[in-house]
Amino acid sequence: MNTQQMKAIIVQNPGGPEELALSTLPIPTCKEGEILVRVLAAGINRPDIMQRKGLYPPPEGASPLLGLEIAGEVVSAPSASIFKPGDHVCALTNGGGYAEYCAVPEQQCLPWPKDFTVHEAAALSETFFTVWTNLFEIGKLTAGETVLIHGGSGGIGTAAIQLASNFGATVYTTVGSKEKGELCKRLGAKDYINYTNEDFVERIHELTNKQGVHIILDIMAAAYFNQNINVLSEDGRLVIISFQGGIKANDVNLAKIVTKRLTVSGSTLRPRSNEFKGHIAKELYHHVWPLLSSRKISPLIHQIFPLSEVRKAHEIMEAGHHSGKMILDLSNL
Repeated sequence: MNTQQMKAIIVQNPGGPEELALSTLPIPTCKEGEILVRVLAAGINRPDIMQRKGLYPPPEGASPLLGLEIAGEVVSAPSASIFKPGDHVCALTNGGGYAEYCAVPEQQCLPWPKDFTVHEAAALSETFFTVWTNLFEIGKLTAGETVLIHGGSGGIGTAAIQLASNFGATVYTTVGSKEKGELCKRLGAKDYINYTNEDFVERIHELTNKQGVHIILDIMAAAYFNQNINVLSEDGRLVIISFQGGIKANDVNLAKIVTKRLTVSGSTLRPRSNEFKGHIAKELYHHVWPLLSSRKISPLIHQIFPLSEVRKAHEIMEAGHHSGKMILDLSNL
């Protein structure tokens, strides 16, 4: 198998979408415990943008190719694996999803939820692994709590709104337009704040009778740090998962962290061990897959692109004009 070739997207040099190019590479050889998957669709995520720019290098031993989530068909698997050739799986990869074939640790693979299409299955892994890790494992979200989700109309945001609301939380979110806000309300948010013309600190205080929110899932980091501290309730938790607003916050009042007994934390999923990701996969299969199979929640797909249009897909994601997930289709290669 490793003497055969596959089509894959490479980054010619760190930079813009124009640096993405279709190439021919050897099919990957599986390491111990890995499954070889024929990729039928792959999700596009912001870490792909960062890696393309040279700002998010893959961990040691991971594929240098872009692509952290896939859906496809098992080609080969270890003899003791629960998966067999021909099975349909979706997977959180350690890299390599923008290619016809991808080698993935078995514990990071899950079966497609009932009646899901390949494109829906490809929209799950990176997003739901991230949301579960940060809202439920780190943030300890429980029923009856309030949560503020920044960037509610994106792939992470739309999944987080649905999960939090389905598990009994009251959800507020920030968005860039009324249309995106109304979309978030349809997904389960109680209300939204349009950051282009509203102050989310003032609005959250109004919406919560000045009590604040218990948890914030934050993609902005430095740009929102002080405001986030101000809108957290006592014993609140701020979970930072991205740095779209920078990494250095100015004029931070640390006293409020102490007096309000706040917890500030963050995480990035890709460098975590295969064992940790396998633990999250089991949690998702137990708690979330039934919700997906019953259609109580669903991934929101903005647009599907053929692999040849990967540059266009990256341009749209960087511009922030999308709502939900963008997917690459590889089924016709």
